[in-house]
Amino acid sequence: MKITATMSRDGRFWLVHVPEIDQYTQGRNLKEAAEMARDLTATWLDIPLDQVDLVGTTIELPAPVRVHLDNAEEQRRVAEQANRVAARESRAAVADLRAAGLTVRDIGAAIGLSHQRVQQLLTSEIGGASSR
Repeated sequence: MKITATMSRDGRFWLVHVPEIDQYTQGRNLKEAAEMARDLTATWLDIPLDQVDLVGTTIELPAPVRVHLDNAEEQRRVAEQANRVAARESRAAVADLRAAGLTVRDIGAAIGLSHQRVQQLLTSEIGGASSR
């Protein structure tokens, strides 16, 4: 028997709803709540516990928590975009300095990167070809 469970905080406990049997139980923590969902189903249907498989859970969080998590996810997307732009600008700066005749070591010293990192940026700037 495959079941799902919806869990939400109710005071000190997690309230667990098993929709397949439309029954509720509770647990002190999420692990116990999952075990209780399986146990409730086995007891309710009078089947062995090892025949009950919890295949999915939904954890309902308070609205303010969801807002914080959604904001955090949005900020991660913004940061990833900013990192892509920063990397592109770093590659362009290194390429400009190289085009001006600076050595890889001088470029690194001038902008605070190792010569190895400068070489990586140059290689990625020109599509994978080596530039020394």
